[in-house]
Amino acid sequence: MRCVLIVSFLLSLAAGVVGGSLENVTYDWHKVVRIKTGRQLATIQAKLSTLTFEKWNHDIDRHMDIVLPPDQLSAFEGLGLDFHTMHHDLGRSIRTESTSGSPWKRQLDSSWFESYHPYTDHLMYLADLQKSFPRNSEIINSGKSWEGRDIKGIHVWGDGGQGKPAVLYHATVHAREWIAAPVVEYIATELISGYKRGDELLKGFLDKYDFYIIPVANPDGFIYSQKVDRMWRKNRQPGPNNSTCYGRDLNRNWAFGWNWNPKGASKDPCEETYRGEAPSDTPENQGLDALVHKLRDGAGIKLYVDWHSYGQLIASPYGYNETLYAPELGIWTKAASTMSAAIYDASPDRTTFTFGPSGATLYAQTGTSPDHVYAVGKAAFSYCIELRDTGDFGFILPPSQILNSAKEQWEGQKALITILDDVFFDGVGPAILGESELTRVPGAQ
Repeated sequence: MRCVLIVSFLLSLAAGVVGGSLENVTYDWHKVVRIKTGRQLATIQAKLSTLTFEKWNHDIDRHMDIVLPPDQLSAFEGLGLDFHTMHHDLGRSIRTESTSGSPWKRQLDSSWFESYHPYTDHLMYLADLQKSFPRNSEIINSGKSWEGRDIKGIHVWGDGGQGKPAVLYHATVHAREWIAAPVVEYIATELISGYKRGDELLKGFLDKYDFYIIPVANPDGFIYSQKVDRMWRKNRQPGPNNSTCYGRDLNRNWAFGWNWNPKGASKDPCEETYRGEAPSDTPENQGLDALVHKLRDGAGIKLYVDWHSYGQLIASPYGYNETLYAPELGIWTKAASTMSAAIYDASPDRTTFTFGPSGATLYAQTGTSPDHVYAVGKAAFSYCIELRDTGDFGFILPPSQILNSAKEQWEGQKALITILDDVFFDGVGPAILGESELTRVPGAQ
């Protein structure tokens, strides 16, 4: 959630924390509520301190989303808090989410986006997509997961062959954020189908940029979330020093800014935002970072997006420092505003995305990918996008919202990439940026 989230400490869910257990974690009759906080935050936290619950979000200055087990419901209702219910029975919502939609019939059409799918189907979808565009695409592998799975994606290009400036997307860094993978798969599908039918805008995109799209950057955690604990967030790496807690938060493990702010991540291996024992000590991030360096040292990275859920946010660097602003913030904000407007116009329910630098707009987040790929990977544009929604469903977004989520993001990306063209190909970049060139963080390696 929001490139964040805290510890799952329900004693009844301990099997989901202890990595050796394959006992299915159930959430039957667990209730998810959003509590209005604001100026009453301290008072609300004091009242909640008497309860056992799981916290879903970290944006607590405005509201707090929590999961309450059945034995805590009566005590919670007695606190007299201002709240609304997101899920009356989380277990039932999870079962509905998993069983909705018809089986996929290996067709590259909208039927794929009618339901969520097992990991093996995502690999087949990528393979079929590549076969539909064989001369201008390839399956890539950014490395291996802790459990030895290849982290696969698709590389797509246009006329003139490979080697142009890169657009890099990856998703499902946090295992439970299922909506992220189909969104980037939709973008890949639209790029290819549009190019094949001769769409001039999309041909222009692929003729100017190489697209690298990785739908599931955390395959071990994603599979665990499908088979064992739907709310699992981290990877599946064992904790240090014989810890019984498993997993590192892959979006607190990047090297840049890793140890900058004690509020930005946790040192506790049992917490959801556990950063690891050292910068980039996860194989998943090591492989992705190697790809970032390769692209940086080639034709460069023009756009990077790390796709998450939920919150409907477009966040740019910096996250690690709440008061430091990048010199490109002006153009990033203008681009995010244009992207947000395109999403709003494309959405049948007028979905609104807010935007800004993540540390100042949200809260401190250390060791995150947008900071790292900007500062170290020298990406010209770098974002974390938090997908639907803002608090009706949270992580358990109904399958009926997959396609609209994907379509609105596609329109947002078309608007954003058009801005890339204005900056880098139409000769107006310095005028927009107010600088002679894009500047970097001093000393970044």
